[in-house]
Amino acid sequence: MNTALPLTHDVVLIGGGHTHALVLRKWGMRPLPGARMTLINPGPTAPYSGMLPGFVAGHYGRDDLDIDLVRLARFAGARIVIGAAEHLDTGNRLVHVPGRPPIAFDLCSVDIGITSEMPDLPGFVEHAVPAKPLGAFAERWEHFANAATPANVVVIGGGVAGAELAMAMAYRLRRQRRDATVTLIDRDRMLTATGAQTRQHITRQMHRLGITLLEQTGVREIQTDAVVLRDGRSLRSDFTTGAAGARAHRWIGQSGLVLQDGFIAVNDRLQSSDPAIFATGDCAHMTNTPRPKAGVYAVRQAPVLYDNICATLSGGALRRYRPQKDYLKLISLGRKSALAERFGQSWTGPLMWRWKDRIDRTFMNRFRDLPRMAPPGLPPVHTVDMIEALGSKPLCGGCGAKVGRTALRHALAPLAGNRRADVTPLPGDDAALLTTGGVQQVMTSDHLRALIDDPVMMTRIAANHALGDIWAMAATPQAATATVILPRLSDSLQQRMLAEIMATATDTLRGAGAEIVGGHSSVGAELTIGFTLTGLCDSAPVTLARGQPGDVLILTKPLGSGVLMAADMAGDARGHWIVAALEHMVQPQAKASRILRKAHAMTDVTGFGLAGHLHGICEASGTGAILALDAVPVLDGALAMARAGVRSSLFEDNHALVPHLPRHGKADLLHDPQTAGGLLAAVPAQEADRLLAELRAAGYPAARIGALTADSGYIALENA
Repeated sequence: MNTALPLTHDVVLIGGGHTHALVLRKWGMRPLPGARMTLINPGPTAPYSGMLPGFVAGHYGRDDLDIDLVRLARFAGARIVIGAAEHLDTGNRLVHVPGRPPIAFDLCSVDIGITSEMPDLPGFVEHAVPAKPLGAFAERWEHFANAATPANVVVIGGGVAGAELAMAMAYRLRRQRRDATVTLIDRDRMLTATGAQTRQHITRQMHRLGITLLEQTGVREIQTDAVVLRDGRSLRSDFTTGAAGARAHRWIGQSGLVLQDGFIAVNDRLQSSDPAIFATGDCAHMTNTPRPKAGVYAVRQAPVLYDNICATLSGGALRRYRPQKDYLKLISLGRKSALAERFGQSWTGPLMWRWKDRIDRTFMNRFRDLPRMAPPGLPPVHTVDMIEALGSKPLCGGCGAKVGRTALRHALAPLAGNRRADVTPLPGDDAALLTTGGVQQVMTSDHLRALIDDPVMMTRIAANHALGDIWAMAATPQAATATVILPRLSDSLQQRMLAEIMATATDTLRGAGAEIVGGHSSVGAELTIGFTLTGLCDSAPVTLARGQPGDVLILTKPLGSGVLMAADMAGDARGHWIVAALEHMVQPQAKASRILRKAHAMTDVTGFGLAGHLHGICEASGTGAILALDAVPVLDGALAMARAGVRSSLFEDNHALVPHLPRHGKADLLHDPQTAGGLLAAVPAQEADRLLAELRAAGYPAARIGALTADSGYIALENA
């Protein structure tokens, strides 16, 4: 009996700032029953502002700087949407993100930080890099800093942020012995927000690093390789950045919320003018107790926001946020030295750096050392085979949740043979072949247990996965019916989820040339999405059975989605690995199918893994095969996870299909079940190079991975 509680309300967090990251961590340890959490962020990670100067100076790597939001969302049981919000529709309770249906909410919080863009300064948008948002800045700086050419840098804005960046840049570039200049410009005086003693310390340090300071100097224009000052002087600049104050993101102004200087005005409960919309961090203005933009406030807002989200949805009393009057400022000085300031007093030196480093690393470790939540224990009395049936790992989603090929063969073997003349038996092929009115038609059905919590992304994956069977036979998709099993939801959430799924399914299938003509929905233990599809054949369909010895084997997508999703479930995968894997899963194979339509044999690589599906071609064609293991492309992170012993729950069944193949490292990925995997085609040797070139020109990471042989039924491995 299913005892899972239904979901009744949607909580949407816009932005992966420090407050939201801490809320997600707490949510993972103590979620509110009935609430579905969604995080929307432009990328899979969120840089920690406290470590940015250390990263710029070269003391930290990029991994040190970033909070992995994909992993954090998995821990919290939240869906993550990778995309930048562009509109908050407060009237209809919708968040608009490009490329997907609007995301509905019952309660929303905004934590998107600020921007250092200067749209009113001519040339800034085209030729400069704003210091915020931090992620884009960090990426551009790392590329620039590693280039082996002379560097001239200009930083606009002489506040603490600009001074920290200038010192970090100067230290990094001088340490690399580059012919570098760093200039810091401010239209007023430098460091007006600090005490006189702090200003003196920082100014002396900038002079030691050779930084040129231009105070009370305006900028007229930014050019490709220069900054033109108001007095007519021109400064050579190969990297121009701006840190001159905080600006709100412009789309907030279209939300209808009450603003203060472009920022969302919030009360002492962190609520905006709309009680269902909260705002925190630098994008918010605290009307009762205004404070400067500083990460320390965002961190301390997190427990209040978490409690107020829960209170709003459960009918409780809201907490007040009371910010401290002053806080400890720790300012990086370029090298591993820092300045600490509080109550007008300051201290400098390596000890301050070690103190700052310890604080920053302790903060980041809260997101790296996520607690392992113990699964519910077994009842004290259970059947004798219960432990073996459960296995040692959670059940995978996608193709990792499929029934093994051995079990399928045993189940299908006793069934009576075909009795219809208009149905052509194709044992083991991707789709059935029908003949209707002299027209050849293929038909297939496939469904997937959700491997991620985002219904939109899951629908795209499921649709492309089912379409793979049509494309593998070089047919053109025609019509589809959808089968959707929803988890237990309130009526309003059912409507929202179904609307997202059907809008996405219609868009994806129409893009492939098919129309949805019907379907079926029901409620079950978890989200499952599937499609039954038909396709039309302009010529004889490509099957498994016509491969010939000497044919070259071409694979259109890399392997590893099964092991990566298994690692993601366990909390061991990096977020950018998962995002890249999902992008491969939703890449349509229509163009590849057309390019490979004259292949001798073809299949899509899905649940049985590359080796299992290749074994199917060899069985049907009466051939063997040789694979060049070094040539088989794999997804980022897949090899690392395979070497760490991570495997999908279907791995053992798949390996049993070709038990003589080795079990280690990259060879394990040959048995990894793929969700919406690539096409595997056996093509004439003389055509292979041309077809590979066409596939790569069409955007596929296709590879030549081996050949068919005359050694019937046997798959050999090179470079194992």
